[in-house]
Amino acid sequence: MGSKIVSVSAPISGTDKTLSFETGKLAQQSQGSVVVGIGDTLVLVTANAESSVREGIDFFPLTVDVEEKKYAAGFIPGSVFRKEGRPTDEAVLTCRLIDRPLRPSFAEGFRNETQVVATVLGVDMENPHDVIAINGASAALMLSGIPFDGPIGGVRLAYSQDGTWIAHPTYEEGEEATFEIVVAGRENADGDIAIMMVEAGGSERAWEYYQAGAPKVTESVIAEGLEASKVWIREAIELQRKLVAEAGVREATPFVPQADYGDDVFARVSEVGTDSIAKANTIVDKTERNAANDAAKEAILTQLAGEFEGREKEVKAAVRSLTKKLVRKRIVEEGVRIDGRGVTDIRDLSADVGILPRAHGTGLFQRGETQVLDIVTLGMPKMDLMIPFQDGLTPTERKRYIHHYNMPPYANGETGRMGGTKRREVGHGLLAERAIVPLLPPKDEFPYAIRAVSEVMSSNGSTSMGSVCAASMALMDAGVPMRDAVAGIAMGLVYAEGKYTTLTDILGAEDAFGDMDFKVAGTAEFVTALQLDTKIEGLPAEVLAQALDQAREARLQILDVMNKAIAEPRDEVAPTAPKIVSFEIPLDKIGEVIGPKGKVINLIQQESGADIAVDDDGTVGTVTIGSKDSEAVAEARRRVELILDPPRANVGEVYKGRVVNITKFGAFVNILPGRDGLLHISKLGQGKRIDKVEDVVDLGDEVDVRVDDIDQQGKVSLSIVGDAPEAKEGGGETAASSEGGAVATASFEEFLDGELGDSLGDLGPAEERPARSNDDRGPRRNPRRGGGGGRR
Repeated sequence: MGSKIVSVSAPISGTDKTLSFETGKLAQQSQGSVVVGIGDTLVLVTANAESSVREGIDFFPLTVDVEEKKYAAGFIPGSVFRKEGRPTDEAVLTCRLIDRPLRPSFAEGFRNETQVVATVLGVDMENPHDVIAINGASAALMLSGIPFDGPIGGVRLAYSQDGTWIAHPTYEEGEEATFEIVVAGRENADGDIAIMMVEAGGSERAWEYYQAGAPKVTESVIAEGLEASKVWIREAIELQRKLVAEAGVREATPFVPQADYGDDVFARVSEVGTDSIAKANTIVDKTERNAANDAAKEAILTQLAGEFEGREKEVKAAVRSLTKKLVRKRIVEEGVRIDGRGVTDIRDLSADVGILPRAHGTGLFQRGETQVLDIVTLGMPKMDLMIPFQDGLTPTERKRYIHHYNMPPYANGETGRMGGTKRREVGHGLLAERAIVPLLPPKDEFPYAIRAVSEVMSSNGSTSMGSVCAASMALMDAGVPMRDAVAGIAMGLVYAEGKYTTLTDILGAEDAFGDMDFKVAGTAEFVTALQLDTKIEGLPAEVLAQALDQAREARLQILDVMNKAIAEPRDEVAPTAPKIVSFEIPLDKIGEVIGPKGKVINLIQQESGADIAVDDDGTVGTVTIGSKDSEAVAEARRRVELILDPPRANVGEVYKGRVVNITKFGAFVNILPGRDGLLHISKLGQGKRIDKVEDVVDLGDEVDVRVDDIDQQGKVSLSIVGDAPEAKEGGGETAASSEGGAVATASFEEFLDGELGDSLGDLGPAEERPARSNDDRGPRRNPRRGGGGGRR
């Protein structure tokens, strides 16, 4: 308690915003605790580590959690329990954004269990909290005494329609931009900023902006953005250093650097195993190569079993380290990779569409031993992914394009637990989604909800970029009018002996043994998504620029193969997909289309067999009609259009109508689409006194009616044609008949006169009114009411 409260802040260059850090006020027992904010968006980030290594641990157990609390926006969670549930996809993505630049920045050999928790305390719905949390996590680790080689700075940049980079954009500025990029980096020994992590993607309306003249985001534009990001990364780093200087650092976390093996073990493994391991890693086929490596490892274990008794685990680790060393050496010195390719070569490519007969669209993409099958399903707009505000802390309300990614154990020829979506799968799905979204048609052109599912059939390097390629083809196969095809490629890098060697189309082993995983997706003209992770202290911007250019060449080769499978979208959606039409209607017509309690729209759906949705944006209404039967869509549209511009009824004509509403004074009968008339209770009996409308007709009954009158307001008065419907039991009594036996007709005026007389008393001299007896009136509804001779 009594901790010193330290606050520091500084303006963000080129903006009217301020970045602030505060420590010592909240979470005082935490080893590191910082509240970081921009505007009214505040995030508490804590960092803690165990004082010892868990027995048997052979990796660095870093956990990053993001807690999105709904109170941050003054909202009660919408769940049954009114409590936050599992993390949203956006929260998972934020966890990954924080983890990726932090993980390679801890001291070598540090394996104490470490946890970083970011709790969102406040959101102003203008400033995103994810990049703020990256800076807060770095600051918390700097204060904690945990062996962290920071600080790390992060910034989001938006590329505006006039071709400028905006730092820390608001949500609105991001939506109006063509591209957004998140960059994290650190300051190296010579004072330059080394890039450690990049996450980027085009906006949903990017194509629209490009068509309007906005500059396209090419590789050179991204390189400029990476260079520009250094200004704001350096500002965040300097402010963290100021915080640490004023607050001080907690006592350092004690740790003993963990070595996987002793120097003596590695020396002997190198001596006896170099030849066999080097030979095994020249085999092209992954399965055969893995088998050869396993055999080499077993031979080494057997040979050294007596010499290093009880140290088998060290020998295995030394074998892996030796394998990594030999693979990297061959790449740098000979320019030859594990499978014999050169550094810029792409594996064999193949593409196909229309794989599954009942699916709305399918695409199969294969690059070497990486194979992805993507299945697209089209649905009504109401199938959009709804994102209620109580389920997240961003302004996003719904997503019409949903991309899911699955990689089961069999993709690697392994066994494992099925079910549940891991963070990696969430991240890969969202990366593919970002790559596709800028090429989708607007909703008013293609109103469908779209779901793409990437099923990884086989994995050996960059399944996420394989998912982009497969999804692009599947969408075209489904008849989605994509603006252009989009493809992706993963780049790798090996840094050794002061030399950076960039690899095109990396294998899984090259990802594990290399120093960079750089994924780039885009069309032939511009980039749509980007993701970069490094395992070293960071990369110079010029190295990334070269990797971008190398990736573009590979992307063009892949697009050529994809275009041979399907060059443009199908003209129509598949026969198994719903047929959807969408059109605008005036706001004041929405109520008529829906009807009271949805009766009109439900009736049209029931009778046509089509599914109808009505929506509005506050200025205009939208009706969307869908069905697998195109005739049902046409019929439903005809019925709706008749409501919008209803045909006029003619006086004297007879119509077959349906009872759509019942009141005390009569039944409303629908005689034409959008046109109802009143069949008054006085005209229902035709000679019989009717107590209740329901004694003669029920809701939904069909009746033949004649139009007696249409007043100036367009209100239609109806009467029964032919014999009156037979009254139900107890429904009324026979009126007085004439001597000739003819049935007396009911008079509405007389009926009303009697009702008023019962209610109001004597209506005036009898000679001014038609002479009537009590029998003419029929039974009174309430004999206790005064007037007209009734009892008091």
